[in-house]
Amino acid sequence: MTDQALPHSPRHGMGRRMLPAWLALLLLCALVLPAARATPLPGDSVYQLQVPLVDQDGHAAAFADARGQVRVVSMFYTSCKFVCPLIIDTLRKTERALDADARARLRVLLVSLDPVNDTPAALAQLASQRKVDTTRWTLARTDASHVRRLAAVLGIQYKQLAAGEFSHSTSLVLLDGEGRILARTDKLGEADETFVAALQAALTPP
Repeated sequence: MTDQALPHSPRHGMGRRMLPAWLALLLLCALVLPAARATPLPGDSVYQLQVPLVDQDGHAAAFADARGQVRVVSMFYTSCKFVCPLIIDTLRKTERALDADARARLRVLLVSLDPVNDTPAALAQLASQRKVDTTRWTLARTDASHVRRLAAVLGIQYKQLAAGEFSHSTSLVLLDGEGRILARTDKLGEADETFVAALQAALTPP
């Protein structure tokens, strides 16, 4: 008998059947991650609404991409001189009222009401001017039709005025990781204690 029989030895056959550890892990992730992404959203999740966004860095994302993270969402526009700066100031006071761990987990999304003028460059300029922490805060735009849909699902009223400005409500909306609305506030200038308490609770691990 020649050495040609050796490849059929049990040891050699076992080597062909066993996967490297890294490949086995990769295959496991490929099976598990799509299943996790396929988990249906709750019926009351605002993430049921598909909204394409572009952030201050020009990066495209979807509204629901932050699933799994607690965040506060509001709407604004960069050329606003009075109310929108107050929204940002109120958000800062709100997050300062949280403990350090909760604050680090918080995400903030501000979506423009003015897609015509609020380009990524305009959003980036405002973020720089207001020294926004873009590791946790996102300033974003979408098209006019999705502005209307997002405002409706968040309960934010707005109207464009003749001069190009916008009259709009000032709601800060708290979403849990599944996109369900947990709380909202229209208080400006100071942190709303009730809203802060809801936010702290949502951000505190069970």
